[in-house]
Amino acid sequence: MDKDSKLFGFVIGCIIPVLAYIAIDQIFEMLSTVGIMANVSGEGISRRLRTVGLLAICTNLLAFNWAKNNRYDATMQGIVFPTIIYVVAWIYTYYNVLF
Repeated sequence: MDKDSKLFGFVIGCIIPVLAYIAIDQIFEMLSTVGIMANVSGEGISRRLRTVGLLAICTNLLAFNWAKNNRYDATMQGIVFPTIIYVVAWIYTYYNVLF
């Protein structure tokens, strides 16, 4: 697969946040188990999910910056589409809490 293509950017933009969500969630669980972070319950669970989701979406900025530094313009365009989809889904999910 060509590194400077919209398809490659779309695939990267879809996969990176999912992997980041899993990794960040595991880190939060590990910190809770060790005792560095408090265990969450009730309303705190939705706040944690909201935060982890937003951090996972933001990891696309790392891929976007990598593409920008390597001058992969088509890849950058491909990364933007799934990022927008994830952001719209995040806002839709937490609309009542945010606004």
